[in-house]
Amino acid sequence: MHTKEETMAILKQFDTADMFPHLPGLPKASVLIPLFVKNGELHTLMTLRSKQLRTSAGEVCFPGGKRDPSDTDDVYTALREAEEEIGLRHDDVQVVCTLFPLINKSGLLVTPVVGFIEESFCPSPNPAEVGAVFTVPLDFFTSDKDHYATHGAAGMIGPLHSFYFVEPNSGTEYHIWGLTAMLAILVAVLALRKRPEFDVGFNSENASSFFQKILHRRISKL
Repeated sequence: MHTKEETMAILKQFDTADMFPHLPGLPKASVLIPLFVKNGELHTLMTLRSKQLRTSAGEVCFPGGKRDPSDTDDVYTALREAEEEIGLRHDDVQVVCTLFPLINKSGLLVTPVVGFIEESFCPSPNPAEVGAVFTVPLDFFTSDKDHYATHGAAGMIGPLHSFYFVEPNSGTEYHIWGLTAMLAILVAVLALRKRPEFDVGFNSENASSFFQKILHRRISKL
């Protein structure tokens, strides 16, 4: 049994806000990892990118996108993009923390923002950007049942994680992989305080230190 208050208290311990003030001038992006409690269990909301998009078309991701010059910070970027993509208003998100930024396959410095939304939230996806919106139990990302990993993938430090999730109501299968899968695993490990059934590729007891080392290693090669 998980509660919103308990989970928020746990995740706030991992807040990295203002910890990376001297990062190089890489193009920035943010994603929102929306959490909610349903029947005493934590869930997260994810989207399927529209097939009309020029980059990563048809891939599963969290709401988010590139930072605009007028955005005040990483949190603002994540909330603005979430509203534009799925109609999630700023006021309907209770921001909990920002986690360590990661560099994605396109060279963007991506900052994950974790926030709580209401279970009753009804998304209004923008068809130009979003093909579908669905929710996944967070515990799914700690089970080996539908998990696959590829080792030695180009540009990857550690395994490339991949999940196949079947939405129970529609029967639609979603392929969740790459950075999105890693972020889902990370939040599951932190929020649930549970060791996954598979090798995650990082020390779940000291995830912050591990990801900081990865970030600095990637930056040193720029």
